[in-house]
Amino acid sequence: MAEEEKTQVEEIEEAEAKKKAEESKDTENSDKKEDLTEEKSEVKVEKKKEKSERIGVLNIYTTFNNTIMNLTDLSGKSLAKFTGGQSTKQDRLKANPTIAMFIAQRIAEEARDNGITGFYVKVRASTGQNNPGPGTHAAIKSLTRAGFKILSIMDTTRVPRGGPKKKGGRRGRRV
Repeated sequence: MAEEEKTQVEEIEEAEAKKKAEESKDTENSDKKEDLTEEKSEVKVEKKKEKSERIGVLNIYTTFNNTIMNLTDLSGKSLAKFTGGQSTKQDRLKANPTIAMFIAQRIAEEARDNGITGFYVKVRASTGQNNPGPGTHAAIKSLTRAGFKILSIMDTTRVPRGGPKKKGGRRGRRV
């Protein structure tokens, strides 16, 4: 009987040791799972921050005949391009501020799809013009109303420095 009691005691001790080993494995696995979930949540948060801070460059070329907007990312890859001719078929309205607002709304939709929240705006007029066309101000105002952050507005109009001789001769054009 003493031997039977010893074997039963040994079996009970072995069963308890197995239970403890399984519990320690479970706690290690649960710790690992918690670590993984914490890492995943950190990664998700970082991805959201990247999207929320994405910035684009908006090139606006306005003349007195048309308005062209080109949205790029910071590396220069073109994301969207819209012109006055895509919003209206009447030539006289292409440079209209209202049409510029429509173009800006389409640019805003594309920017939202690409996760862009802010813009560096580069405004350009025809070479030699002192002021950009009539659609510039309306387009920028429309983008701010749409909830985008305008970080800077830069005028990139080309300035002629001499250049070729004007037509008309020494005395100019005679009428």
